[in-house]
Amino acid sequence: MFSVEPAVQMWATFALIAAALVSFARERWPIELTSLSVIAALLVLFHLFPVNGTDGQSILGPARILAGFASPALITVVALLVVGEGLKQTGVLDQAAQLVFAVGGNAARSILIVLFVVMVISAALNNIPVVVMFIPIMQALAGRLGRSVSSVMIPLSFVAVLGGMVTLIGSSTNLLVSGELADLGLRPFDFFDFSVPGLVLAAVGFLYVAFIAPRLLPDRASMANEMIEGAGKQFMAQLTVRRNSKLVGTHAVGGFFPDLPDVTVRMVLQGEHANIPPYDDDLSISAGDVLVVAATRKALTAALQHDPGLTGFEDIEGGSDDTNDRSKKAGLQMLGEVMVTPSSRMIGQTLEQIGFRKRYSCIVLGIQRRSRMIRARVTEIRLEAGDVLLIQGKRADVRALRRNREALLLEWSATDLPRRHRGLRAIAIFAAVVAAAGSGMVPIVVATLTGVAAMIAVGCLNIRQAAAAVDRNIILTIAMALALGASLQATGGAKFIADAMTMALGGAPPSVVLSAFFLMVALLSNLVSTKAAAVLFTPIAVGIARSLGVDPIPFAVAVVFAANCSFASPIGYQTNLLVMAPGHYRFLDFARAGLPLILILWITFSLFAPWYYGLE
Repeated sequence: MFSVEPAVQMWATFALIAAALVSFARERWPIELTSLSVIAALLVLFHLFPVNGTDGQSILGPARILAGFASPALITVVALLVVGEGLKQTGVLDQAAQLVFAVGGNAARSILIVLFVVMVISAALNNIPVVVMFIPIMQALAGRLGRSVSSVMIPLSFVAVLGGMVTLIGSSTNLLVSGELADLGLRPFDFFDFSVPGLVLAAVGFLYVAFIAPRLLPDRASMANEMIEGAGKQFMAQLTVRRNSKLVGTHAVGGFFPDLPDVTVRMVLQGEHANIPPYDDDLSISAGDVLVVAATRKALTAALQHDPGLTGFEDIEGGSDDTNDRSKKAGLQMLGEVMVTPSSRMIGQTLEQIGFRKRYSCIVLGIQRRSRMIRARVTEIRLEAGDVLLIQGKRADVRALRRNREALLLEWSATDLPRRHRGLRAIAIFAAVVAAAGSGMVPIVVATLTGVAAMIAVGCLNIRQAAAAVDRNIILTIAMALALGASLQATGGAKFIADAMTMALGGAPPSVVLSAFFLMVALLSNLVSTKAAAVLFTPIAVGIARSLGVDPIPFAVAVVFAANCSFASPIGYQTNLLVMAPGHYRFLDFARAGLPLILILWITFSLFAPWYYGLE
């Protein structure tokens, strides 16, 4: 260990921050590698050149640098990801998306409604679970609108942050600033103390986020999603209408069936009579009718899951006619696609002749063939090499087709079916988590971890799904940000920046100092966590106000808003990290959409706050 001037440690910390930002921007190395490397560099740096306190002991040892991995904030984010996965696996979020779409009337209007609702809810609830809840909803709405998910995920995070600026409990950052005021001997904030300027900033920011930010974001689709969704690949399927089907008694409208969205009905078999397009408007669906349809995998499975009275090929092969039994087992099963191999003995045979279900314990939901359009019963189609079968079965049975030489499983296509029969349990658990955390009955980290245990215990998801929901990028990036924040505080880096700004603005009117202070905190909040910015700059804000002889409250409010302005970096705020993977974003995507928003909020605050607080 060596002794050096404190300034050397401070500038070394600045150098590490700059190196991390450059690495994130260039994307030459994975985010998790950069984060881990920065943490390792901090450990080595402050072991060789320790930062000692007044007692001569190191105040920046491994325990403090690595404390981010045990941070309640990090654990809360991870737990909320798992709780959100439980809602997804039970189909709750998909149903919520349908409800929002039904209220909005179309996907574009529904997206605006969701963004507004998220902003309103975030004013009263912690915005992390709100974003977790609405990520899959926005994905579904973007799919309905035919837009890339990358155009809606960053706006979702941004409006949640904007909503959190309105009330004291809207963000933990606000509570930290209020607590710091109390520690400094000042009156802490009341619930609505900064709601008026918060509403102004939120309103202006919402207009930008809803109408301008999506145009600045890239149209970046997920390769995995394109493969799973099949890029519009159509399957032929045969659906039997049972007595309890929602389709019984419905009529064709304009040649289409509105109760089967995104599904093309190519033939309606009523007894021995085959009806083919164009359908007369007086054509009515009856129990026992067979529909030959073409649809994507997503649309086909949605039709089967949302209407328990529709059954597929399993009934033809003598399967159970108990559709309720099928829905109860859906949570234990998965979907997959298998391809008929060139050497398969299935070639030239129909599914009935093969006895596919009895042989492989899997249901065939549809057949896809690229060469030509087929208008015939699925049971009459003779398979050809290269045909793709959409199947449903137990996990073990679907996975067993990996080694099959007749029908080979397309590995990327295997996905779990939602456990819809456990949706009410998932809703109850999520509501309990939100109520317990929002009411202050228990800390949010306790509520969310208990929710994770409950989700797994009641079968909303299994251990494997819970583990898959944990994103290592989020864990390492948050831990790195907290380590850098601790290093800046211990080495005096944050205070150095604030002191330099105060000296540079010596003699300027309070309104100018307030504006410059807001911009500085807003930019720095993108380098360290918002919580670190709140803790670091609240005492500095009070000191600046006292040196100017003005009320400290406007400067404390500036810290509240500016610390929440971590829009230009994914590492500044947890909700940005939450949407990074679903939106398939790169580091610079946040800067592209976030920097204009920071400037807009800075200008709005600089014009409104001095007038509102009488600093003009």
